[in-house]
Amino acid sequence: MKVAVFDTYVTKKDGGVMHFDVLVPKETPPDQVLRFGREYLERVGQKGQPLTAKECQFCHIEEASRAVEQAIQKSGYYILEMEGC
Repeated sequence: MKVAVFDTYVTKKDGGVMHFDVLVPKETPPDQVLRFGREYLERVGQKGQPLTAKECQFCHIEEASRAVEQAIQKSGYYILEMEGC
């Protein structure tokens, strides 16, 4: 499965910065990607933090690993936590 990777930086409520990638099927519209990112923020206690195309930008297309593909089939997206998450 080819996935689009959206590089995302969000300022946390405590002022720190979260860096994570949102991985989605390559044909996913950008507004859907932002919705997925907001779902993740809500899940980790950061609901209401700004998440727009400024914070969440398309980076590249890559081949998904089997684990990522399974997660995407289950929920529509995969979050790769990188820093401050």
